[in-house]
Amino acid sequence: MIEIEFEEPNVFDCECCGNETKKLTRFVYSNDNAHAVYYVQFTIGHEDKTVSGIVSLGEWGEGSKASQRIAFPFRIWTNEENYQVGLMDKDESPWCDVELLGEILNREDALKHNFLKEVFHITDHIVAEDKEVIEFLN
Repeated sequence: MIEIEFEEPNVFDCECCGNETKKLTRFVYSNDNAHAVYYVQFTIGHEDKTVSGIVSLGEWGEGSKASQRIAFPFRIWTNEENYQVGLMDKDESPWCDVELLGEILNREDALKHNFLKEVFHITDHIVAEDKEVIEFLN
């Protein structure tokens, strides 16, 4: 069972169109222990209704180091019936240079990683519980 701690969004203007962009930071706990962190961002009014995100799994407890974590960049969008989640390469991620997240995997490596199932477990919770993301996509 995981639990998500929701922080207030950071809001800024999109560089390409000036529309409002929201960046969200979320802390994920498993059995009351720090388990993961995810970031997502999206721009209201963009024709392409896609959420960019990254989830970092590993040691997040006090005294942990970035070398103890691994990160998976992803996108979320909808078709007429369902939410869709796809992994993406590091270079495509707005967080490609954030060292705090640990090693950021490219799509090909992420698809083979042991944490992949947990990444999709967390993205399932995002589309079920993160009201900011759900409102944007619907």
